[in-house]
Amino acid sequence: MDSVFEAYLGPDGMLAGAVAGAVGEPDDIPKVNTDVWVLGKRYNAIQELELIRRDIQSRLWCTYRRGFVPLGAPQLTTDKGWGCMLRCGQMVLAQALIDLHLGREWFWTPEIRDGTYLKIVNRFEDSRKSYFSIHQIALMGDSEDKKVGQWFGPNTVAQVLKKLVRYDDWCSLVIHVAMDNTIVTDDIYSLCLENPSNDDTWKPLLLIIPLRLGLSDINPIYIPALKICFELAGSCGMIGGRPNQALYFVGYVDDEVLYLDPHTTQRSGSVGQKTSQDEVDFDATFHQRYAGRIGFQQMDPSMAMCFLCKSRLSFEVLLDNLRTQVLPACKQPLLEITKSRSAEWVSTSSDFENVNHLHTSSLTRNGCDADSEADSDDDFEIIS
Repeated sequence: MDSVFEAYLGPDGMLAGAVAGAVGEPDDIPKVNTDVWVLGKRYNAIQELELIRRDIQSRLWCTYRRGFVPLGAPQLTTDKGWGCMLRCGQMVLAQALIDLHLGREWFWTPEIRDGTYLKIVNRFEDSRKSYFSIHQIALMGDSEDKKVGQWFGPNTVAQVLKKLVRYDDWCSLVIHVAMDNTIVTDDIYSLCLENPSNDDTWKPLLLIIPLRLGLSDINPIYIPALKICFELAGSCGMIGGRPNQALYFVGYVDDEVLYLDPHTTQRSGSVGQKTSQDEVDFDATFHQRYAGRIGFQQMDPSMAMCFLCKSRLSFEVLLDNLRTQVLPACKQPLLEITKSRSAEWVSTSSDFENVNHLHTSSLTRNGCDADSEADSDDDFEIIS
């Protein structure tokens, strides 16, 4: 199912002025005097509409692509119909890298040729040599019992990204996936601190917390807490969706959540160093000026919250905010924070499969992304 954004997009995902002019300006942000939160930043919906759109446009928008190097067997050259959650995983990781290496105040323009920005975009191109390409994610998914062409859930894509970042020294990022709705602080300190007595040895952390907040529908008691999560410093949004769609949630306005939608099929290509017009045009396909919005209660209850902690201090500030702001916002705890694992808590592969099934069941049941029995590509190698 392709996105409603295709009403505004040309065949290559570029904004089509004639079409946009015919249908009028997208109703992306309500024209009311209210706050809009985007990844930890607050705006006024009326007075700062252009700033909101500039912020949205500066996020990397990863969508279905067609015509890429064949992947798996049968030789897939598009991820349309199966790759939407993989693309959402790309978007949250790209946001973490942009925030880490360029800063939360950084904004994209069509003319930008910043070397750091280009390094980030290059990592998400559809090539076997790109660290976080659809090829790398889909083939690494085989280690989580997901064949190429099968649909991922939020937890599965988080586990795959956790493995892939280990192969990219430049990204300078580690990922921790907090299973069972629980943040175990000892696990994170062990992962992020090379020397426990020296905070300067902290490795920047992308913390991903898979959650299930209801059976078939999201329980409304959790919505106030979800809103606060979008307001916190270091927020990298949420990966989840609604029935039939995986979406990347980036903020909220009143009782609606804002998202970037991967369900637009665009051509494959390379940004390179943006030295040719084709590379400039292709870079523009990674950016979408207008967010979509749906009511919080339309969200699928399976999701994963994501936060970037650049330093030990920022991690401890996040923990304090979760304890003092997020957890008191709902009657049932959204998550648990504990120092260490309990003695009886033993993670096994079967435990992982059970949790993974729980986190993917409702999206898969109604999902647009069909399973396939494709095998992995024997010629593929991780480029370390």
